[in-house]
Amino acid sequence: MKRLAVYLKDYKKECLLGPVFKFIEVIFELLLPTVLTVMINRGVAAHDRAFVLKTGLLMAGMAALGYGSALICQKFAARASQGFGTALRGAVFEKVMGFSCRQLDGFGASTLTTRLTNDVSQLQVLVAMMIRLFVRAPFICIGAIAMSFFLDTRLALLLLAATPVLALVIWLLTKSAAPLYARYQRLLDRLTGTLRESLSGVRVVRAFGKEADERARFGGANDELTAVGRRIGDLSALFNPLTSLVINLTVAAILWVGGGQINAGRLEQGTIIAFVNYVTQILYALAVISNLIILVTKSGAAAERVCQVLYAPDEAPSAPLPPLADAPRIAFRDVTFSYPGGGRALDGVTLDAGRGETLGIIGVTGCGKSTLAALLAGFYAPDSGGVFLDGTDVRAVPEAELRRRVAVVQQKAVLFSGTAAENIAFGRPDAAMEEIRSAARAAQAEEFIEALPKGYETRIERGGANLSGGQKQRLAIARALLMRPDVLVLDDASSALDYLTESKLRAAVRARSSDMTVLVVSQRVGVIRGADRIAVMDGGRIVGAGTHRALMDSCPEYRELCLSQLTGEEAAS
Repeated sequence: MKRLAVYLKDYKKECLLGPVFKFIEVIFELLLPTVLTVMINRGVAAHDRAFVLKTGLLMAGMAALGYGSALICQKFAARASQGFGTALRGAVFEKVMGFSCRQLDGFGASTLTTRLTNDVSQLQVLVAMMIRLFVRAPFICIGAIAMSFFLDTRLALLLLAATPVLALVIWLLTKSAAPLYARYQRLLDRLTGTLRESLSGVRVVRAFGKEADERARFGGANDELTAVGRRIGDLSALFNPLTSLVINLTVAAILWVGGGQINAGRLEQGTIIAFVNYVTQILYALAVISNLIILVTKSGAAAERVCQVLYAPDEAPSAPLPPLADAPRIAFRDVTFSYPGGGRALDGVTLDAGRGETLGIIGVTGCGKSTLAALLAGFYAPDSGGVFLDGTDVRAVPEAELRRRVAVVQQKAVLFSGTAAENIAFGRPDAAMEEIRSAARAAQAEEFIEALPKGYETRIERGGANLSGGQKQRLAIARALLMRPDVLVLDDASSALDYLTESKLRAAVRARSSDMTVLVVSQRVGVIRGADRIAVMDGGRIVGAGTHRALMDSCPEYRELCLSQLTGEEAAS
């Protein structure tokens, strides 16, 4: 938590003044029982209405001042906690946005979401509670005992002796409950993950008739969470009876000793009432301390999870290779790459594509096609070798320039909440409407967009939930075309399109820019057979390169793919 205190630097005033006003509230709260004692002993006992009224007004004024101090402290606590949460959440989000793809893969989207939301919110609550209650609870305990000594030493010693017993009871209960709270949080994370997985894959679950299995899996996680929750409830149920037992025994002892002193004329009745009030104040203060201990335990785990993201070491970029002389638009030179914890995805790949050329890449699933596209886009750096753009290693190209020059459209089209026009103009918000329409027309998206209720101003739901798969892919392609890139990478980006639409799309993309290099990744022979050159991949290697007809004669792997998808006559044409 110390490492996160830097995000409170703009709220030093609130963190200092909040406890000061809380201390003022505590002072008034501690004085009230003593003033009540004076009112009973001097006013009520003597039937002095004027004194009772005067003392009552004094108590009302003290209560009002204490209430005002509490409100000011609450305002400071809210301002500091909300500001802290905003700053911390922004810092974590900025850190995540700077993660490499390897780091994003390592953490996972679901856990990053949880850390940005639930964990930061937990820390916000801790900041607010520390400002409001961290000062109050200890001062109440110490102050109540001190005030009791001011009233009567013998009774104060009884109260002082009871306080450690009460603290021990609360400490034992808290010590037993704290690990359960930590386990409960872990099980809640597991249940949330199970729920998210089941809901996101509900169509697959239904398609395979696995509803019963998913119910059983969710039920098991839910039952385990319930069992821990019940154990926490059982311990919590002991809290009130045990603390009440200690309090009542203390009150009984005070009444027993105090009653004898009252009969002997050494103690007044109002003093007994004040002692009962101080015992109650100590009880509530110790209860608050126990809750703070549990809160700190839970927040400690949240702080550790947030710090794992916030202080994750930046991935050191690998050194770029020297520029290539007279290089083509795209060049892969002896590229080798492996995913963390996985096998080698690329092994010594060397491949070129010139300006205005369309290069098709085909191969079976898992052969490294998409990895090649990801390296060209700079999402990952090769383990060895280099990927060059116009002769410059992409690692040496400034990121903003690389994003402008290389546009990637992946198979799973990602859309954002906003209008259709806003989604197309995502990379170029300043694009004119005619440019947006032109990009949509080339992507074969104009027809379905204009058929939408509000055309280009139709709102797209989060993730494109109100569009079909093919419509989402065409919007994503239009978004890439609007960037007017030097290199367009279509990574299985037309898999949801029919052959006629896909054919029109290829013709429109080719006609749009004679200088643009297009890299088409696909498992469908029909998509890449018209490319200027085709590279065939198998096991992370290039096993053949050339035109469709040349590969049919020279590459058994390509010929096998063609014959598995096309008739002999179609493959030979």
